[in-house]
Amino acid sequence: MTVKPDAPMTLTVGDVAARSRVAPSAVRFYANHGVISAGRTTGNQRRFEASAVCRIEVARVAQRVGLTVREIAALFDGLSADPTPEEWGQVAHRLVSEAEERLADLRTHLAALGSGTRLCDIGRGHTIR
Repeated sequence: MTVKPDAPMTLTVGDVAARSRVAPSAVRFYANHGVISAGRTTGNQRRFEASAVCRIEVARVAQRVGLTVREIAALFDGLSADPTPEEWGQVAHRLVSEAEERLADLRTHLAALGSGTRLCDIGRGHTIR
């Protein structure tokens, strides 16, 4: 994520947690994994930009789609510190594509499970009855 040098990092972990409706430990988890970024005070406390709240909310949607935290961090890589609607639109497009691909895979697995194939053979692609 590109951080603007003049962007105010004023939100505490607790502020971000309350606004994004997650536990403070989740805020630290997302920060540790590069989903959101924090500055540090002279007392070594984390401070976040207001956009961290939106990033966490989008990350939670991405997790429901099935992305890992590492994949979410990569998805957000290159976004500006305060993403434009166009940037969020690109993220949404990528999430929709990912969800559709995963849904197609799930449908394939459901069809295999209902095919009468022995379960131990499904993973091998065999259709032994």
